[in-house]
Amino acid sequence: MTDVRLTHIGGPTVLLEVEGWRLLTDPTFDVPGRRYTFGWGSASRKTTGPAVPAADLPPIDAVLLSHDHHGDNLDTAGRGLLPAAGVVLTTTSGAMRLGGNARALGPWATTRLEAPNKPTIQVTATPCRHGPPLSRPIAGEVTGFALEWPGQEHGHCGSPATPCSTTASAGSPTASGSTPRSSTSGACASRSPGRCATA
Repeated sequence: MTDVRLTHIGGPTVLLEVEGWRLLTDPTFDVPGRRYTFGWGSASRKTTGPAVPAADLPPIDAVLLSHDHHGDNLDTAGRGLLPAAGVVLTTTSGAMRLGGNARALGPWATTRLEAPNKPTIQVTATPCRHGPPLSRPIAGEVTGFALEWPGQEHGHCGSPATPCSTTASAGSPTASGSTPRSSTSGACASRSPGRCATA
C-alpha cells in the first residue's frame, strides 16, 4: 500500500506527499492581520499565520488551486510560490488570469503528472460550487480534484476494518489549528473504483 503524508499548513493549504511527489493545495502564506475583500460587501481577515512558513517548504511539483480570485485561497505570499512550482492546475478562467505555468482543467477534464522515477498521477477536475445554488455569478468558478496513481488501495470508508481517512483532499484542510499535522494512510473509498478522495 502506498503511504501518503498530509500536512495541514493552514486554512485551505495542505501539503500532499506521495511517492516522491509534493503537491500543494490553495497556497496561503500571508502573515496574520491581512484583510481580503470579495465584493458585494464581503470580506475576511486572517487571524493565524501558516504552520509552515513558505521559506521552509520543499520544492513543489504541482499546485492544486481550487480558485485564484479570492485572497483567502490564494494570497500574496501564495502567489509568489506559483512560478517555482512545476505546474499550477486550476479552473479555465483562473489559468487565463494567471498565465505562466497554469494549466486549465474544465469539469471532469484530466491531466497527468509525470516525472522520472515517480508514479504517474492522473488528476481529474471535479465540479464544485463555492456557495449556495445560483451563486456562481457572485462567487466565481471553482474546482476540486480527484487523484489516481498506481498502487492506490481503497477500503470501505467508515468500516471497522478501514476507518475513514482522506488521502487527497485538495481544497479542504485535514486538520484545524495552526500546528502542522500529518497523517499516513491509504485512500478512503470513493464512489467509483480507482478514484481517490475528492475535494
